[in-house]
Amino acid sequence: MSEGSKGIEFSLFAPYNEDVALLGGWNDWQPIEMARGDDGYHRLAVENVRPGMRYTYRLNGVERPDPASRSQPEGVHGPSQVVARGYDWGDAGWPGVLLEDLIFYELHVGAFTPEGTFDAVIPHLDDLVALGVTAIELMPIAQFPGERNWGYDGVGLYATQNSYGGPDGLKRLVNACHQRGLAVVLDVVYNHLGAEGNYLHAYGPYFTDRYHTPWGAAVNLDGPHSDEVRHFFLENALMWITEFHIDGLRLDATHAYLDFSALPFLEELAQSVHAHANRLNRQVYLIAENDRSDDRLLRPPELGGYGLDAQWSDDLHHVLHTLFTGETYGYYQDFGQFAQAGVGRANFASQPEPGARDGGAARPRGYVYR
Repeated sequence: MSEGSKGIEFSLFAPYNEDVALLGGWNDWQPIEMARGDDGYHRLAVENVRPGMRYTYRLNGVERPDPASRSQPEGVHGPSQVVARGYDWGDAGWPGVLLEDLIFYELHVGAFTPEGTFDAVIPHLDDLVALGVTAIELMPIAQFPGERNWGYDGVGLYATQNSYGGPDGLKRLVNACHQRGLAVVLDVVYNHLGAEGNYLHAYGPYFTDRYHTPWGAAVNLDGPHSDEVRHFFLENALMWITEFHIDGLRLDATHAYLDFSALPFLEELAQSVHAHANRLNRQVYLIAENDRSDDRLLRPPELGGYGLDAQWSDDLHHVLHTLFTGETYGYYQDFGQFAQAGVGRANFASQPEPGARDGGAARPRGYVYR
């Protein structure tokens, strides 16, 4: 969906469907057929559409929410909502925080305060600054079923959880963080979607049965139509950075990205995000979770890597878990000694600062402990 001077153009990737209609509150929910292009996209320009209006797509006689909806005020099964892109930001000139200066506080919006909203976090930010925190990491806030949830079964990846305060609430929180010198890193889940409200199967080949993960069929990153599937996730990452001024993305379970293409998705993601950060003249980071602690994630492409900025030290977590609990089965079976934590083996590479990719200062990247 893109805004224009005469209204909004709705664009939907649905190569499996010949007939797709748009329904919305601007014309009493009367369906309007969309034009299908050879690229599998269905498009329609509509005038007199205002922020706050709701809409759905009809595929094969069934109404579904927009897979790239910015707002789901009635939850994952309800209609999508048009959202205004503009916001009165107060963080002009915000450069971000250097990677080596990041001290994270992992924060679950729904559990951090009794209210469980973005706005309710703001009064506590000064306490976090006094604690020495330089960044908050928000656990996943993409639209999920219900009002409280860990967030790892989100299904509306472009929509900000309505019960937390929606997109405007998130913008207010990020704005307040930046005014206090706090970076904001967002936990995103691109390796799977939740079961309830996951309508991507109805739209196109977003998943493949060629590979399987602990959550079922893998995301289609290297099969037919995978270019558009990858584009869906790449644009999602850039949306958080651009529209919400997010300073970094924590990538959930990168070991489950099953991708054997010539240009792996993670490498393409790093290229896209870092190039965009340069254009914005901001520090923006990609931080992986990987249960193999694979240093290929951190190596630059010229050394056979993907060029991400850091990864969580899961080895340290697993060692501490086994030492404190005595649990040594499942994926904890290889741990139990502190020497296995990998402390001190950060294996740092160098990456130029934004705006200085052609020979400027370098910043370290490596393992992040929290």
